[in-house]
Amino acid sequence: MDWTRGWRDKVWSELDQPWDLIVIGGGITGAGILRQAAHAKLRALLVEADDFASGTSSRSSKLVHGGMRYLKNAQFKVTLESVSEREYLLKQGRGLVNRLGFLYACLAGDRMPGWVFGTGLVVYDLMARQWSHRSYDADDMRELCPPLTAPGLRGGYRYFDANTDDARLVLRLLRDAVTDGGLALNYARVTSLLRSQNGQVRGVVLRDTSGECEREAEVTAKVVINATGAWADNLRGNLQKKPRLRPLRGSHLVLPFDRLPLTRSVSFLHPRDGRPVFALPWEGAVIFGTTDVDHGPDLQTDPSISAAEAEYLLSGLQAVFPGQGLAFEDVLSTYSGLRPVVDTGKADPSKESREHAIWDEDGLLTVSGGKLTTFRIMARDALKAVRKYLGPIPFDPDTPVLAPFPPQAESLFMETRLPPAQQLRLLARYGTQSAQTFLADDSHETIPGTAYLWAELRQAARAEGVVHLDDLLLRRVRLGLLASHGGLGLLPRIRALVQPELGWDDACWEKEAHEYADLWEHSYGLSQAG
Repeated sequence: MDWTRGWRDKVWSELDQPWDLIVIGGGITGAGILRQAAHAKLRALLVEADDFASGTSSRSSKLVHGGMRYLKNAQFKVTLESVSEREYLLKQGRGLVNRLGFLYACLAGDRMPGWVFGTGLVVYDLMARQWSHRSYDADDMRELCPPLTAPGLRGGYRYFDANTDDARLVLRLLRDAVTDGGLALNYARVTSLLRSQNGQVRGVVLRDTSGECEREAEVTAKVVINATGAWADNLRGNLQKKPRLRPLRGSHLVLPFDRLPLTRSVSFLHPRDGRPVFALPWEGAVIFGTTDVDHGPDLQTDPSISAAEAEYLLSGLQAVFPGQGLAFEDVLSTYSGLRPVVDTGKADPSKESREHAIWDEDGLLTVSGGKLTTFRIMARDALKAVRKYLGPIPFDPDTPVLAPFPPQAESLFMETRLPPAQQLRLLARYGTQSAQTFLADDSHETIPGTAYLWAELRQAARAEGVVHLDDLLLRRVRLGLLASHGGLGLLPRIRALVQPELGWDDACWEKEAHEYADLWEHSYGLSQAG
């Protein structure tokens, strides 16, 4: 992958060629499709209006999971596919997708009896072809998780799922796809669809939204795939198609580990409405979520948590971890994502199906719905659906979706003398070509309050397609979620490290820093929640 300085100019110069496939949308769905298309040796281009993973795919619950709660809604197909994909990604994504223990706390007053959840776990484990759950009484649960001091604790269960860094998973897929011949371009907005005389979609008109220069291009292809997630109806509107999606907002609180020291995820039914919620250890902090509310038609790239959602989440934490004395002052950050759920008219948004759907409308193939865990299945189904335009597309089931590390890869990081887990983590995120960066003098030094290395900022700025400061701090290295006040207090040192790599003059840096601060306050802080 070569996303070093000047790469975007090179990609723009290569757009004027015949493409088999144009993928619109640089989230997990689009990245998965580009990856599979590159496997199949298709001439494939992916374009994203903002940054890669800037929408829902950097704002998920960070889980690669089977979806226990979908069993309650009898969504067996989604759960079975998700459990299978979870196991596949655990094997494929070493260092990026990691197994995580869960404790399910049964509380007095729960709307669902604990034995019902236990029965669901039996089904869950049978789907995964492993037996990994067990039950505990209240004393054992408190021993396993000392912060779990809810007075109504009746007992619970242990089971396993997995977590990931969602934005880094998208970047890994894109990097592997580009290495195999695909092309990916961020900050390239589709302003209109090109159509043939018979009305069939045959390409797109792109506009550069990076702010670096003004340019447009008409790009043609045999087929165009709409993988824009919650924004898919906007593109379908170009064809005068009626909306089919119900954008649901899921919001989260991020807390420092020392205020909620969890080594396992803890899930429970929220005392207020019986919805399943969870506290998840992630990247040295703890995420708590999620809500499930109708967002409405105004789809922002950077949605924000509402006051009602923030209060709902905090009240759940206070009920189950009362001894921690948690308050809004403890919250490091918040984030909200929009789920592209297919609208079936359910009164309760949490009961809407999480299955994906594919619609072929005048040559525009829309892929929407689904979840992060099942991106590979969605990609396969999308490419099967475009065979009518492209002819036979070869699929080799043994070809890994994430390129394996070369045999000598892990030895490249041994000279850093970093712990083996950290070496694997860096390799999984940045690849073998970045090893030299992490041999630099300061590569062992971590950023205060996080598990990240300062050298990660340098590597991301140098070779990961960063256009704006929020690309770097919210998606490449997740300081916007994990550092105090979004890392604003660290900006002087960050500036010294990355400004030369990005080629920004002082005026550009000041503008980017100001815009990042405004964005963080509006969409990732708590001030917006009132």
